[in-house]
Amino acid sequence: MTTTSATKQRTPWLIYTFGALAELLFGYDTGIIGVAMLSIHGEFDLTPAEQGFVVSSLLLGAAIGVGTAGRLADRLGRKPVILITGIVFAVGGLVAALAPTVAVLVLARLVMGLGVGASAVVVSVYLVEIAPTRHRGKIGSLGQLAVVTGVLVAYLVGYALQPSGDWRLMLGLSVAPALVLVIGLALMPETPRWLVAHGRSDDARSSLGRLGRPDTASIEVADLERAHAAETRSGLTATEVVRRMFAPQIRARTWAAIGLAVLVQFVGTNSILYFAPTTLVHAGFGETAAVTANLSVGVANVLFTLLGMALVDRIPRRRLLTIGTIGMVVAMGALSIYTAVEPEPSPTGAWVTLVSMIVFLSSFALSWGVCVRVVVSELFPSAIRGTAAGLVLVLNWLANFVVGQTFPTLLAFSGALSFAIFAVVGVLALVFIGKVLPETGGGRSLEEVEARA
Repeated sequence: MTTTSATKQRTPWLIYTFGALAELLFGYDTGIIGVAMLSIHGEFDLTPAEQGFVVSSLLLGAAIGVGTAGRLADRLGRKPVILITGIVFAVGGLVAALAPTVAVLVLARLVMGLGVGASAVVVSVYLVEIAPTRHRGKIGSLGQLAVVTGVLVAYLVGYALQPSGDWRLMLGLSVAPALVLVIGLALMPETPRWLVAHGRSDDARSSLGRLGRPDTASIEVADLERAHAAETRSGLTATEVVRRMFAPQIRARTWAAIGLAVLVQFVGTNSILYFAPTTLVHAGFGETAAVTANLSVGVANVLFTLLGMALVDRIPRRRLLTIGTIGMVVAMGALSIYTAVEPEPSPTGAWVTLVSMIVFLSSFALSWGVCVRVVVSELFPSAIRGTAAGLVLVLNWLANFVVGQTFPTLLAFSGALSFAIFAVVGVLALVFIGKVLPETGGGRSLEEVEARA
């Protein structure tokens, strides 16, 4: 998209920040369950399989949410669906905090998962579509910064509340930012692309003015109208969207998006996040020490996400993904070898595990964390972006569900095997990046990316 202007225009970071706030809730719910599980396990005497289901019920809900939210976002708009997401987070968090049984807790986390899935697709699409080309990668990755910030906040809350074992308060605190999100939506405009696609060009110009680009609004809207005229009109059914996704012109991009969305789960990142305290206890830390050590994981995650945001518009997406994947493979490979040689819990094993986890998650945050959902959104044309990204991310969350459900049992059986599998998948990911994934960065506008399909 053309965004050049003789005058320097303001960047509405407050709007971008509120746009990403739903992802902070996603991160909080992801991070807090690992600490809360230490107390939930004691209260309900859960087996490893039951622990996996308490965690992965959220992921199953996310698979449903991500599949429906993209479609709703294409029909109703990006902003209304983010509002629904905030309400769902608030309801799910409240029910989880009051859950009298494991079954109700699982149901509450399933509801929270609907919000997680919706935020995963709609926030990325929203941020990518309101961002100027020169900052698209950085603004699009604000969602990931919000995720890791939410994880860090969860670790801090867990650290403060772990001595009391008050897991209900840990889960219930997510209601507060959900309400802030709902109120903050008053500041947020609808995306210009969605407005143009629905014949509301005047509203699109107004939206661009609120986004700090009034001087270029007419030019941008004209670009959007030309791009939309070349596309099939909005209102496609899900079947028609799928047909478009696998049309010869963009079939390769669809397979690339699917591969990226599935691989990001099987490299093991979310399993490390969900079960970080459990993994550290298994390696040799006491429960209190594990929760304390977990803070360093959260801090590293945030710092390297910030570094990734600084690099994502300067380094081609594929190169950044390659750099991060190499670090991930080295960390998981080293941890697998050490665990195979020294399988029993020990102080040395605990610290090796912690350092490996920090290297792994830092490498992920630098690369996959800031790139994946941005790239998935960039790969599809505007007319089907919300629905197509949502459908692809269904597979992402189903893969997340499978890994989250199986990891506790696999870890109990063999830590070395668990980490070795993640290392092998990382090697496969390197091949995928080099041979299959197209480049969507390098200063290209979304319209230029579409034209090269």
